[in-house]
Amino acid sequence: MSHLSTFKTILELKRYSPNTVAVYLSFVESVTEFLKIQPNTLSNLRDKDILLTVVNITKQKRYGISSQKQLIGALSLFYKEVLKREVDFSVIYPSRNEQYVPVILSKSEVKQILQATENIKHKAILATIYGLGLRISEAIALKVVDVDSNRMMVHIKNSKGKKDRMVMLPNNLLVLLRRYFKEYKPKEYLFEGQKKSKYSDSSIRKILNKALSATKITKPITVHSLRHSFATHLLENGTDIRIIQKLLGHKSINTTLTYTRVAETTLQNVKSPLDML
Repeated sequence: MSHLSTFKTILELKRYSPNTVAVYLSFVESVTEFLKIQPNTLSNLRDKDILLTVVNITKQKRYGISSQKQLIGALSLFYKEVLKREVDFSVIYPSRNEQYVPVILSKSEVKQILQATENIKHKAILATIYGLGLRISEAIALKVVDVDSNRMMVHIKNSKGKKDRMVMLPNNLLVLLRRYFKEYKPKEYLFEGQKKSKYSDSSIRKILNKALSATKITKPITVHSLRHSFATHLLENGTDIRIIQKLLGHKSINTTLTYTRVAETTLQNVKSPLDML
């Protein structure tokens, strides 16, 4: 068995999410591709060579702090679990967090994207991600049985951190899903591919990019921007930050507080000291 296969098996046995398994494997593969070596020869690298490779890959691919941490985490776990070797990455581990401010769509821009998406299935996918505030991995993992139209709730299962949560089912989304369901008749997953398996994340990204090309929106938008916009629009509508935290499945309230920096009403309601004189 190859080192990569062994690593994949270990990650799966440790119950890492499929998305994390794929990301960690891709990071280890990026090192072998960068060095033009086989995965089974990673054991021959000296610690200083490993550290230098991480630095060079980070520079070449222009990784942010988050991606750099993920790369280090993947390699650290690979060497520890597969090669039974501890590598000290502390000297190159980022010592600060990025002050990340997400790109937010306005409500009218979200409407433009949905109107530009003519295919009912594609429209339903984007509307579900925005309407429920989902990560892309959560959207493709949704099953038909997770949608409870009687209680007007949706069960998000086994999301980030291996946690479940319940979110509200908007009336407009239910109407759209019923139209979609009548036409496509999904069996297990709410959104299925051509072979009745999970829809792919790359296909969803293509759907969004196609919709964006039909609008005049020039912001650097990703599928995750729909989730960011969901949270920000709730905040602008006066929803309590703790409720938003639960809807998003954030472990820490500090993560959710990021949206207070981009919510227009939050900024607009702040009075300058000059106006208090």
